[in-house]
Amino acid sequence: MILEKEYIRENAVAYARKYAFQRNPIFYTFEGIGGNCTNFVSQCVLAGSCVMNFEPIYGWYYLSLRRRSPSWTGVEFFYDFMTTNVGVGPYGVAADRNTVEIGDVVQLAKEDGDFYHTLIISKIENGDIYICANTNDALDKPLSEYSYTTERFIHIAGVRYD
Repeated sequence: MILEKEYIRENAVAYARKYAFQRNPIFYTFEGIGGNCTNFVSQCVLAGSCVMNFEPIYGWYYLSLRRRSPSWTGVEFFYDFMTTNVGVGPYGVAADRNTVEIGDVVQLAKEDGDFYHTLIISKIENGDIYICANTNDALDKPLSEYSYTTERFIHIAGVRYD
């Protein structure tokens, strides 16, 4: 039986702030081989949800460098999992900047439409969005300081577990 629980946004943000400038040794660091941004955001979302989805290929999980889902570290795969997940684990919906909350996720794209960076929202103040990130480490950095063409947001709506 699948049940639902709340995504604890404060836990996700606390984790993001703790590991914005350091790395959790439990997880492999992907810097130098594609970047660590989505891996970092997955860790943050895990801290707020405490549930992984171990479905092979289409799940969202991390056991080791060689035993992880594409959605744990891949920008597009992360988006696809979060916005279509109907099984266990966190799930979200596409959102706009006016409806996001702390603990939600933003992804950035270049002119060609290729989404290349995943960040977690750590603070919203006076209409400004602040983020935490890895690869190009950031702690409560204004989103407005990034150079990008397109943004998309994922509102983490809840968590399913069994």
